[in-house]
Amino acid sequence: MTQALCLPTVFLNGEYMPLENARISPLDRGFIFGDGVYEVIPYYDGRGLRAKEHLLRLQRSMDELYLTNPYPIEKWEAAINELIARNGGGNVGVYIQVTRGVAKRDFPPPAGLTPTVFMMVNPLATPKPEIYANGISVASLDDNRWLKCHVKSTALLGAVLLKHESSLAGADEAIMFRDGYLTESSASNIAAVKNGVILCPPMDNLILAGITYVLMMELARKAGMPLEVRRVSRKEVRAADELWILSSTKEVVPIVSVDGKPVGHGAEAGKPGPMFKKMYELFQNYKRDLPPAAGIASAAE
Repeated sequence: MTQALCLPTVFLNGEYMPLENARISPLDRGFIFGDGVYEVIPYYDGRGLRAKEHLLRLQRSMDELYLTNPYPIEKWEAAINELIARNGGGNVGVYIQVTRGVAKRDFPPPAGLTPTVFMMVNPLATPKPEIYANGISVASLDDNRWLKCHVKSTALLGAVLLKHESSLAGADEAIMFRDGYLTESSASNIAAVKNGVILCPPMDNLILAGITYVLMMELARKAGMPLEVRRVSRKEVRAADELWILSSTKEVVPIVSVDGKPVGHGAEAGKPGPMFKKMYELFQNYKRDLPPAAGIASAAE
């Protein structure tokens, strides 16, 4: 006898329900236009990695799209904690999506729509140990996305195609350039290292202000690691001693080849570098010291 599939509990418009019972209108503007925003927040045994910062970025994304935030931050936090508890806790990624809501298909959004709010949890798929040990490959591509990359929009076709193109090139990820300068990856930030200095593209409208990206900068400065926030040219990327990719789910991962050519120089070329190893340790220490999120443990008992 086949065991029935145990579907997770999700949150939809204020209610908790099995995923199989969740229903969203085909006229939802998120489905029709990609008219919405999202976040993914990592939780480690109930301990959120900068959960409040993720929720504040969600607010900024909604502001850019003239979306009304349906909940105050305290209600978001309570709903997330309850959702994690109902799904058994553990290491999970909480996916949050807010769309403008349901309306007749037309470009101008009518006033007074009720936003659609959807949340689900998935097992937190952080990279396997061998990824941290051996690194990943990237393909360099032109960044042809729109000019509001600082908005975490659900309209992700540009990133989807870039990720697909990098896969066709035999690489694990994309590294993107606009007008000859480094922007980011399809779903992550990128940092370079040269002569012991971490080089970070500025958080303008051309990249997402990554929560892990900002955390990396804070950890580096606290540890006395030299860091510069400025535009980084394609030539500098080619000559970098190290390259890192950073996101809430990847954490920090070394890039060891670009377009099939090893990153770095001499005997260390094509291997994770010493600056990465130090940052990885700092990041793991930060995770270990995360405070628990109130309410998750008791709700799960």
